[in-house]
Amino acid sequence: MRKPIAILMTTAALSLSGCGYNTFQTTDEQIKASWSEVVNQYQRRADLVPNLVNTVKAEANFEQGTLTKVVEARAKATSIQATPELVNNPQAFQKFQQAQGELSGALSRLLVVTENYPTLRANQGFRDLQAQLEGTENRITVARNRYIKSVQDYNVTVRSFPSNLTAMVMGDKEKPNFAVENEKEIAKPPAVDFGAASGASK
Repeated sequence: MRKPIAILMTTAALSLSGCGYNTFQTTDEQIKASWSEVVNQYQRRADLVPNLVNTVKAEANFEQGTLTKVVEARAKATSIQATPELVNNPQAFQKFQQAQGELSGALSRLLVVTENYPTLRANQGFRDLQAQLEGTENRITVARNRYIKSVQDYNVTVRSFPSNLTAMVMGDKEKPNFAVENEKEIAKPPAVDFGAASGASK
């Protein structure tokens, strides 16, 4: 009696391995881990924004409209709950992506405008915040790329035979990913050439 059961269990284990079940479990865990890192880095960026805005406000004649757009973009980005379930909802994922892209754009415009304010550029506190922001943008890019790769691996498994049959049975579907067409624009770290500015002031 034990021998047929052992054979059955071995056959079942081999079937699960061959049909992609284990791959689904592995790649799904990779997606969760990489998504968590993406969210952490976006949150780190959001945490830097208030200090950056307050520092810029100290410049008497700084464009209020530029600051307002940054504050509004941050509020919109942080209002979306980036739960693990969000990665299974294409509409919610797109909304999250768009909000983060708007914050990236607002911050980039803010840093470009600061080039017109030599006293602000000379402020050590501002320079430190700008460096932290740029470092965070770089970490966001790395985290996003890891997430993109994890989702690509998962989606290939969903579409490939015979694992696509397992996906149908288990109800697993392709997960949304960061859009390729705006990947470079959103992931591009905002940069300000302080070296050129200091050279011009001499």
